[in-house]
Order: sequence, then C-alpha cells, then structure tokens
Amino acid sequence: MDSDGTQDARGAHAHPVPRPAAPPAVPAVPPRPSRAPGAPPAPPRPPGPPSGVAAWLDEARPDARPGIWRYGHRPKEIPERLAPVTVVGMLLPLVLALGAWSLWSSGYFPYKSVLLRMFTPDDWWYELSLKPKPVEGWEVVFPGYHARRLADGVFFAVLVTAVGVLGSWRAIVRHYVDRLSRPARLLVSAGLALVALGLVFPDAFPGFGWSTVPVVEPLLSLTVLLTDSYEPMASPLFTNTLYAVVTLLVVWPFARLGSWPAYVRERLAPRPASTAAVASAPVRPRSQWPALRDAGQHEAAELLTAEVAGGRMNDVDCTRVGHAFDAARRTAALDAFRDTVLRQGGAAWTHPSGARDLPRRTARHDLLAGQVRIGRWVATERAPQPYHDAGAALGPDVLGTSLLAVGPSGSGKTRTLVEPVTEALALQALTGRCAVVAVSAAGSPLGPDDSFDVIVRIGDPSSVHDLDPYAESDDPDEAAAILAEALTGDLDTVGAQGAATVLAQLLGPFRAVHGRFPALPELRELLEGGEGALAPLREALAASGNDLMRRELDARVRQAGAPGDAGRTLADRLALLNRPVFADFFGGGGPGRPFSLRAVAHHPLRVRIDLPERGHEEAGRLITRLVLAQFHAVVREGPRAHFACLVLDDATGTVTAESVRRIQRLRSQNAGVLLALRTVADVPEALHGPLYGAVGCRMAFCGVTTWDGSRFAQTWGTEWVETTEVAKHTVFADQPMTRVIHALRRRLTGKAVTTDAVTVRQVERERWSASELAHTVPPGHAVLSLTTVEGEHAPPLLVDLRG
Repeated sequence: MDSDGTQDARGAHAHPVPRPAAPPAVPAVPPRPSRAPGAPPAPPRPPGPPSGVAAWLDEARPDARPGIWRYGHRPKEIPERLAPVTVVGMLLPLVLALGAWSLWSSGYFPYKSVLLRMFTPDDWWYELSLKPKPVEGWEVVFPGYHARRLADGVFFAVLVTAVGVLGSWRAIVRHYVDRLSRPARLLVSAGLALVALGLVFPDAFPGFGWSTVPVVEPLLSLTVLLTDSYEPMASPLFTNTLYAVVTLLVVWPFARLGSWPAYVRERLAPRPASTAAVASAPVRPRSQWPALRDAGQHEAAELLTAEVAGGRMNDVDCTRVGHAFDAARRTAALDAFRDTVLRQGGAAWTHPSGARDLPRRTARHDLLAGQVRIGRWVATERAPQPYHDAGAALGPDVLGTSLLAVGPSGSGKTRTLVEPVTEALALQALTGRCAVVAVSAAGSPLGPDDSFDVIVRIGDPSSVHDLDPYAESDDPDEAAAILAEALTGDLDTVGAQGAATVLAQLLGPFRAVHGRFPALPELRELLEGGEGALAPLREALAASGNDLMRRELDARVRQAGAPGDAGRTLADRLALLNRPVFADFFGGGGPGRPFSLRAVAHHPLRVRIDLPERGHEEAGRLITRLVLAQFHAVVREGPRAHFACLVLDDATGTVTAESVRRIQRLRSQNAGVLLALRTVADVPEALHGPLYGAVGCRMAFCGVTTWDGSRFAQTWGTEWVETTEVAKHTVFADQPMTRVIHALRRRLTGKAVTTDAVTVRQVERERWSASELAHTVPPGHAVLSLTTVEGEHAPPLLVDLRG
C-alpha cells in the first residue's frame, strides 16, 4: 500500500514500469507532512483566505448532461412564461361569469323562471313571476323562497366550475405558486384561503361590507326543504357541523396548493437524535476532506487540509490521494492509507515517474470531474436549453465509447481536440486513473517530451525506447494475429485469418528453437522460404524431438509458393519495415530499450510514439495499425482499475474490418480510442457504416465535404419538427359590389386579393444535413455528438472550439 509498486526494483515483476528517458523535474516546493507521525496535533489556526487549490476543491460540480463542463457550472433555469393568449383565456371566462351572475341575481337571466318552475311545483309561485307564495299544509310559509336560494347556489357552483375549467385557473395558479419557496407558498396559500373564507363568511370579518357568496345559505335552504321545518336550524350542533364542513371544503384546495398535509407530517414526524445532530453539524467544504473524516481518518484529514491550505498540494495531488482513498476503502486498507498519508503527506502515491504535474498546460482541466474543456456549446434553436452557452468538455465517461473526428487539414483537429485530450489523459495518468498512448503524425509530436514517461521515436537513432512488435506476447497465435492485422489488414487480396496462420506456422517453431520470436528481418527471410533460413530450423526441431512444431514448419514449406499463398505478400509488407532507417528497431538489436505496449494495461503510463519522418508514409500507417492491434490485444487482459486510451492523430489507413469489431468491445474493457481523419475516404467504403456505428462519439469539423457530411447525416438520423406552411389563395367574389372593391384594390396595390391558408404539421427532418455540415459550420467550430459508457446521449450540437 505504501509504494504501490513504484519503489520496487525495475524488472522484478512480470510487467515492469518503464522509466522516463530523462530524470523527472524536481518539484519547486518539496512536499512535507505538517507534523511528525504520532505527534500531537497543532492548535487550530484562524481560517485565512483559501488558496487556489482549496477554492478549486470547494467549487461546485453539479450533475449535468453529457459533454457539459461541470466545474462551476450553474444550470440556467429559464422561467416558464405564460403566453398572452393563456392570460386572456384565464380572464375571459371570469368576465363572462361575472356578467352571467349579474344577470341571474338581478332577474334578467333568460329562462330563469322556466328553469325554476321546471323543478318546483307551480303552487309555490304567483302566476307569471318568481314571487313565492304561501302554501297550505307547509310549516314553512314560503317554500319558493328557499328554492330560489338553492337555485342561486347551484348556478353559482356551475359558474365557479366553468371558470376554473375553461380558464385553467388551477394550472395557472400552481404555475406561479410552485415557483415560490416553501414558506412563501404556505403564506400565499393561507392568504388565499382567508380571502375565500371571507367571501363565504363575511360576518366573521367585521369591517368589510361585501355580500356573502351563495354557499352556506343554499345548504340551509336545502335542509329546510328536505325536513319541512326549521328545527335543524335551531340546533347548534347541526349548524356548527355544517359550518365546519363548509370551512374544510373551502380550505382544502388551498391546503393542497400550499402542500399543508406534507408540511404537517414533517413537523409531527419524530426526529431521531442522530439525525438532529447531523442536521445541526455544519457541512464541511471539500478542501477539508470530509470523506476521510466520515471514515474516521481524522489525522489524515487534518494533515491533508493543512497541506492544501499551505499550498503544498496541487490539483493532481488532491485527485491522486482521493483516488487512493477510494481504492483503500474498497479493499478495507484504511490503516495502510493513514500510515502512508501521515508519512508522505501530499506526496503520497506519486506517479512512478516522480512527476506531480505537467511542465505546462495549454487547456483547462478539472481533474476532480475528469474533464478537459474544449470549447463552448453554441445556443442554437436545435440545441436543448441546458447546453446554451455552457462549456463543452470531454472525459473518460465519453471517451470510453471512442471518438471519431473528421476534418480537413487546417480545421484544427490536432490543436483543438487531439492535443487537449492527450494533455488531459497525461494529467489523469499522474493521478493513477488513466494510461494513454498517443501516436503522433510525422513531424508533429503531441506535447512536450517531459509530459510522457516513454517516447518511442521510430527511425530516430537517438530514441531511448524501441517498440516490441509482438507486445511481449508468449503465444505464437496471438503474436501472429497482431502482426497479420498490421501487415495485411488494409488489403482485400489477403485474408487476415490466412495471414495469421502463415505467421503462426513460423513463429511457433522459431520460438521453440530460440526461446524468442524472430526479429523482423529474420521473419522476412522465413516468409520468403529460403532453404538457408528454414533448413537449420527444421534440423533443430528434429534434433529436439519437437514433432508438433516440425509438422507446423513442414506445412509452411509445402504451402510456400502455392497459388493464394500469403507468405510472399507478408514478406513484401515486411520489406517496408526492413529499411536501413529501421535497422535498429523492432527487436533489431539497437541501443533502444524494448518497450511493450502490454505495460499500459498494468500501469498508468504516458506513452508517445512518433512515426517516421517524410518518405515513409506507408511504413507509418503499418506501424499505426500495429499499435492499434497491440492496444486491442492488451486492454482485454483481465480487470483493470485505470482507464486506457489510444490517441491516433492521423488514422489514415488504420481502420480495418477487424479493428472496427474490436472498437465495439472497448467500452466494456474500460478503454477507448480517438481516431482523427482528414476525410472518411481514408477508410474503405465498406467500413464507413460499421465505423460510425462502432464509435459512440462523432465530431465533424468545419470544411468537411458533402460526401463526408452525408455519412454523419445518415448516422445522426432524423427528428420530428413542427413546420408552418402558409399558402395564399386568390379570393373570387360572387357579388357585384365585392368584385368592384377587389378590382379597385388590385388597381391600387397591384396585387390580387388573397387569403392565407396556414398549415401546421409534424415532419421528419435530418438533424444535420450534408449541405449544412459542409457549408454552414463556421470556422473554428464543429458539430459534436456524445454517448457515455452508461448510455446517455447528447444530440449533435454546434460547439465553438475557440470559446
């Protein structure tokens, strides 16, 4: 737990960590613990101004949609505005209801008497009027009076219901009330309830002279009509019960509006003592390491807090220690974690290279969220609201699905995408969370040399490291498959399976005799089938009694020179790497230390592979295919805690049918690739569709051709949009006077009299058409779509790479 494999002797285990070509730079301020282990803690000091690292740690990083820069992100809450037609629709039913109630109460409402006489006996009224008259046999002298009051109540209830439904009062009031805070919502709903109760019971609010609304009186009149007496009215129990029920019915809608029941339940619910203590405890900022304190690591938390406040830790240190704490908590090794922190402070678990930061940074990074900012999302009509003017960022969560970037030379792929991503992955490697392999195009290295642990300069005699063509494999079949993919993956005449079989028939016997795989010049001689190379190998196998490998070699000898044999093609392809400039590379015995890409699967390394200079373009493509094939082979070896990423600055001639199939599997292997292409034409046409389907992130830079844009348009698909079409139809008049007016209007305006026919419909439209990608994307911009490893999607949106 202390060294994490970083202080062990080189070569002591199966996959040693290659050391950097040059000694790492010593940090300007050597980290040191704030106190010795076991010493009593220093007295607390008054809080001072937070350092830059402390402010960076404490900054908010809210959850956001894929591709949004989370550091300091403030989600914009656009208040929903009601359309004027909605307000008019709310007020118009109210005005009409007030008018109808005025006519009803004054007796001018049409057919009012007909409605009342329809449901009541005729002997309750005088002829041709609604004046009630006494009825014999009734204890109530005027039953028509109570029937009229009951009718007022029914009509009032109908009006209130109609206004609420037609005017959408419930939705509109809730629209405004829900935007308030909880105390304000309670006060507003209580105020509205008091107003409603004041209208229903005006006598309870002395000083106000408004008339009562017909709610209580109709209920009393209904009681009188049903019982034929005033006895219930004389009972205080009945009247008080009736008033209580009416009060509850009036208050209940406002109680639901203000969420009174939920508030009462929360207040009456018993609170455990622990919950109350936690609620009363202040929330610690992230710079005071609250996660360590919650796990009982108070000493380590105090020391790291002092390191941050004293400026002895940077963002790389904080992220690295946090990553080590997460690993210790998963493996129940908190005691070893505490001992290491107390002994080394912020320098604990330093990267094997000894570096704690990059020599320089060219992009904005947030290591805590694992993001690098590449630009700003442009607020366009097709962009969802959360993306408007938000920062655009990439991280392992989206790079884990692989990214394909297409743009012509000069569009900014390397400057605005490849270099920032490589720099971000190199920083995350220093925290122990990532391993990166960057393959630079000829003459354009991705970042300074001090930012990498291993630099392989193919064809440069000063290169400290050499590339193992077999990726430190001990399986002849696996080594043959890797070489076959690199040598013949871009050929249609030779199948990868047949080429792998030919190579395996030579690699297995050679390894059985010599204990190693052949260097590339030796392999070329074996493929050419010369007796000077095969005869000694056959004799050595016969002498050792290895009949299995001898039969493999004999099968290769019989197939050599036969029609369809892939040996000659493989030998010709190996001739591209058998040039004098590559004599000391690929196991040729040069001074460079052999480097195996398999180390990337076991250690958070930063590797850069520089392709040969001009004049060896085909050899550079072959080497790139070899690196891609080796990367696919090594990342599938068992579970791995850190993310592995391969960055190809120029993937021309690299994409093959086998590599496309393997890219689809990288998501489940905690790995990903970044492929940069000048044009999709650099990929065989049969692989265009599979390639776009294999990657989860796609990026089209400005200047792509319509042919390239059509591939993106097909991949991004279509969406349903609402369109409005206006058609003008000529108006033909039938009346003579109307014809005269239309003729006069045509003379004056010079236009025929027309009417507009508006059609609104849903149509299916491409998210981005090929023409839009080719001609409307401004310089310095790109269209980017993202997919996370969890399956979240971000639609193709315009991003300003200069913002």
